[in-house]
Amino acid sequence: MAVDQISDMGMTTVLIGHSERRGEFGLPTPAESNALLATKLEYILEAGLTCVFCIGEPLPIREQGIDAVLAECVSQLQDIVPILKSLDDKSRVIIAYEPVWAIGTGVTASPEQAQETHKAIRDWIATAVDKKTADGIRIQYGGSANAANAPELSAMPDIDGFLVGGASLKPDIVDIVAALAKAKAVV
Repeated sequence: MAVDQISDMGMTTVLIGHSERRGEFGLPTPAESNALLATKLEYILEAGLTCVFCIGEPLPIREQGIDAVLAECVSQLQDIVPILKSLDDKSRVIIAYEPVWAIGTGVTASPEQAQETHKAIRDWIATAVDKKTADGIRIQYGGSANAANAPELSAMPDIDGFLVGGASLKPDIVDIVAALAKAKAVV
């Protein structure tokens, strides 16, 4: 769907960079490069929309530890640094950290793993962009969040919310939202 169509329909948010589009699942479509995603992000923002920008790593990288995970995430964020630096309203870009190995599998990163990764991403943004952006940008967790793990994940200081997939179609989405609202003192 074109950005103009999205805007004309009254939608305000666009999601890009999901692992399927990055080629993680071998779909018969060309993988989108980091450079292409940066171009898309710029176009989305120019149209006045908000963007959820997905990043994440496959299991073989996760198994190498946090340094490898951060390197993979940084490789996916590097091309958008100039955009983040020039953007006045940092809330218009939301980073969705999705460990590819957890998407739709029912397996999730432990709260400690997710926090460690979110903090590493936030610390990198503080260095690569600036502290104001790092403090203000939302970093959501998108790896099989559900009603059972949402309270613990929500309690982590660098997890600002969730990008919920399959669980959003189930009645317990209410519990996920309630856990996040309680942990982040949202009324």
